Amino acid sequence: MMPQGVFLESGALGAPAVVIHGGAGEFRRLSSAGELARLEEDLAAALETAWEVLAAAGPAIEAVVQAVACLEASGDFNAGRGAVATCKGTVETDAAVMEGASGSVGAVCAATWPESPVRAARAVMALRGPVQGPVLLAGAGADRFCEDAGLARRDPALLTGEGVVPISRSGTVGAVALDRDGHLAAATSTGGRLGRRVGDSPIAGAGTWADDRSVAVSATGEGESFLVAGFAHRVEWAVMAGAPLETALSDALASVRARGGHGGAVVLGRDGRFAVAFDTFAMARGWRGMATSTVRPLRPAG
Repeated sequence: MMPQGVFLESGALGAPAVVIHGGAGEFRRLSSAGELARLEEDLAAALETAWEVLAAAGPAIEAVVQAVACLEASGDFNAGRGAVATCKGTVETDAAVMEGASGSVGAVCAATWPESPVRAARAVMALRGPVQGPVLLAGAGADRFCEDAGLARRDPALLTGEGVVPISRSGTVGAVALDRDGHLAAATSTGGRLGRRVGDSPIAGAGTWADDRSVAVSATGEGESFLVAGFAHRVEWAVMAGAPLETALSDALASVRARGGHGGAVVLGRDGRFAVAFDTFAMARGWRGMATSTVRPLRPAG
């Protein structure tokens, strides 16, 4: 049963900071305390990996890539190793990264080659030209690029999600970060839905966004509705107009619901404040700042 309204968490983390998510959905595969503990371990490991970058004064873009790559490699989410199959039995993945300082974006979709789709997206971003190089590579073109770039190839024997309903029906993973220099970044990675389609995750302004002047956003949910709503841009525009993060995020989710979709997102502001919101039964998420580290794989009671 779909819960009513939006569950919202927010607070101040300062800089540096990182916020991650592992999908918003029903979490039907969590049938034991051991599985829940493993999910918590996955989130904690991703936070630690990102924090190591940030604590060493590394860039936010590297922190979000490391966090998302860690979640992809776990095999417990619908991304990377855990990506679900298409109707033809193949596994195609999407990912995007965005750097708030330069506005550069890199993304891949329907890719079958890369072991880590988010690292593939980061490699596309590195192709930037004087203004902006390629943004999104798809299908066979994305695979050829990954091969030519020497990126690690996916091993089908290590896939865990093929043909299986993922932990979260919308089990996209993502991260947003703010580094010591005040730069924001975002990254998102997904295996899509069973049967396959390309949704909002690899699209800047829909499922992924970062701008040093405002916010970094990573979304998860029913991608078509997030895409048509221009979700991440809605959040950013509201913040730029003076709305609090919580209001901007809740209003953007309302726009998604008006288009028949449900899901959630994590948002981090340039001042180190963060917000997490979702309108599904649960959302795997976590955050870390100088004084706190939290993982919450399920909706809190009440």
